[in-house]
Amino acid sequence: MTTADMSEKPASSLPSGAQLMRAARRIVVKVGSSLVTNDGRGLDERAIGEWCRQLAALAGEGREVIMVSSGAIAEGMKRLGWATRPHQLHELQAAAAVGQMGLAQMYESKLRQNGMGSAQVLLTHADLADRERYLNARTTLLTLLGLRVLPVINENDTVVNDEIKFGDNDTLGALVANLVEADVLVILTDQKGLYTADPRKDPSAAFVHEARAGDPALEAMAGGAGSSLGKGGMITKILAARRAAGSGASTVIAWGREPDALLRLFAGEAIGTLLVAPTQKSQARKRWMADHLQLRGAVMVDEGAAAKLRQEGKSLLPIGMVAVEGDFSRGDVIAVRDPSGAEVARGLANYASAEARLLCRKPSADIERLLGYVAEPEMIHRTNLVVTR
Repeated sequence: MTTADMSEKPASSLPSGAQLMRAARRIVVKVGSSLVTNDGRGLDERAIGEWCRQLAALAGEGREVIMVSSGAIAEGMKRLGWATRPHQLHELQAAAAVGQMGLAQMYESKLRQNGMGSAQVLLTHADLADRERYLNARTTLLTLLGLRVLPVINENDTVVNDEIKFGDNDTLGALVANLVEADVLVILTDQKGLYTADPRKDPSAAFVHEARAGDPALEAMAGGAGSSLGKGGMITKILAARRAAGSGASTVIAWGREPDALLRLFAGEAIGTLLVAPTQKSQARKRWMADHLQLRGAVMVDEGAAAKLRQEGKSLLPIGMVAVEGDFSRGDVIAVRDPSGAEVARGLANYASAEARLLCRKPSADIERLLGYVAEPEMIHRTNLVVTR
């Protein structure tokens, strides 16, 4: 694909940007430190209030919205009276701990003013790499969305190290989009979007309105990891878009101070750079689970349960299980087999194999009595299950 192709109308194989945005039901919005803290001068109350107003309006349309917000370290530095960013890890972590208080208070206040409840969720990359913690985080976020509570997510900078030194919340935004199977990731930044070259150095640089996420040409346009733009700049957003596309989420990179940017964007207006995921969300998840090579075990089900999975796409309940094979943990991908031994589906186990053996042929109402707790009423929830036959 040439530079001209990237900045013109996309190929017909890409979905209409306006249609994609209007249809988006689950959205992750990421906003960076420079915007949240007004270039380090302290939390920008007006800007945060505007984003919260728009997020609440989108929720009022029936959309599910999650905010990923930077800014804790910058706000902590201001509260501690530090003029320059420290280099010592423990000082950065202390600043994050102080700043997180103000960040959470600001979002809570502004969202509440717009009729929305809020929840603070602090994550690390490790939380999303471990299958059990991944499943716990996913369940919590989806529960909050179901309660019409808007999660505000930040990196848990008080305990991480490499993330503070090298990381960015663009990556975290993409990981959250993967986690909740978002339709769209919006990265609000201090730039209008992606250009074919650095417009500050090349007057012939063209604006990229729409392209395909994951196209290698995009990384070259962003300047590469060694450029001034690449260090925490546009390159991290391009890489985040590629990561988000792995679960079928498209990404928009837009100027965070554009008036009503979120409302206009999801009304179908072309704002910023749209990087379209080449694989639809449902297909991406099905491919990931169907092709998963590390099956940790299996559960055998009766004909009734197998039929409900095949024909109705139902969740797998313990009462339909007749036997358990292998040794697996909560969050592992396991197979579901019918009485003949044929694989019916694959999914993420809500209970470990030892617990699953106790639950076979038992109604969900008995889970707490048998295990002493209830993680979920299902062995595999339908959103974490894909029928393979």
